[in-house]
Amino acid sequence: MDTYELMTRNTDEVITESEVRALADDPDGKRVYVGYEPSGVLHLGHLLTANKLIDLQEAGMEVVVLLADIHAYLNGKGTFEEIRETAERMRAQFLAYGLDEAQTEFVYGSSFEMDEDYVLDLHELELETSLNRAQRAMAELQSGETAKVSHVVYPLMQALDIEYLDLDLAIGGMDQRKVHMLHREELPSLGYESRPCLHTPILADLTTGVGKMSSSQGVTISMEDSTEDLREKVNEAYCPPTADPEPDDDGNDRHNPVLELFHYHVFPRFDSVTVERPEKYGGDLVYDDYDTLAADLDSGELHPQDAKNTLASYLDELIAPGREKLQELRAD
Repeated sequence: MDTYELMTRNTDEVITESEVRALADDPDGKRVYVGYEPSGVLHLGHLLTANKLIDLQEAGMEVVVLLADIHAYLNGKGTFEEIRETAERMRAQFLAYGLDEAQTEFVYGSSFEMDEDYVLDLHELELETSLNRAQRAMAELQSGETAKVSHVVYPLMQALDIEYLDLDLAIGGMDQRKVHMLHREELPSLGYESRPCLHTPILADLTTGVGKMSSSQGVTISMEDSTEDLREKVNEAYCPPTADPEPDDDGNDRHNPVLELFHYHVFPRFDSVTVERPEKYGGDLVYDDYDTLAADLDSGELHPQDAKNTLASYLDELIAPGREKLQELRAD
């Protein structure tokens, strides 16, 4: 595939195509980032954007991972000491997962977000941005949570981070789209150029296929999971024998999360996928691409249980290095 296709594969949105194509024409040394709030062990949501960072490193870009310690503090995730300890574990897990250490710069938000120039720019952005606009960019509040001033300042800082990290491209899930659009709309008022953005999809809830997979609600897969835990979670996942399931009884859209995990996690990291089956059931199946696997599930050639067993094995191979690194860090 060409550089543009590599850079944009498995994304839901490219903002804008012309800007990203210009980067694809000369990607070497360009800087791309994702910001992560140090709030726990890496899970599949983190690793979906990490897969995109690995693609961009392959394309020749330099990756900046913002370990957003001040953002985590604003979100009530603990003391700075606790947040820093979590951030260092996250750094080790990202490298174990496959980010190239030579092409990856890890930056603490506190290393620049308390500098005078940044703080003054943040105050100017506060003056330029209406309360209504800032509220539209806020993260969704958990049930029963009360909105605070910090929740409004948070997205303004995210928008400003893109300038202060000297970036050429911003990456995030579709849930970060509203922050990136705030950046593109408001940063020019401070005399700064806006940057292009790539948005990765939000995966469906593992057990129902409705809504989104979340570490705070429902079931997700993380680097803490043992091989046995992972197999149990995948075995209980919603996986109808189709890539396009019917809506649920309330009319909510359903997705097949098992296929989504093959699409966005397995095939980007493996050249082919082998489904091991006894000869009496047709023998092994080998897939070089996602579309063929999805078509076989639709046709009945691939049984959902065989798909689940295979998915669990490949996901386990992906997270095993991070799991081992976590165990090593906790033993110290």
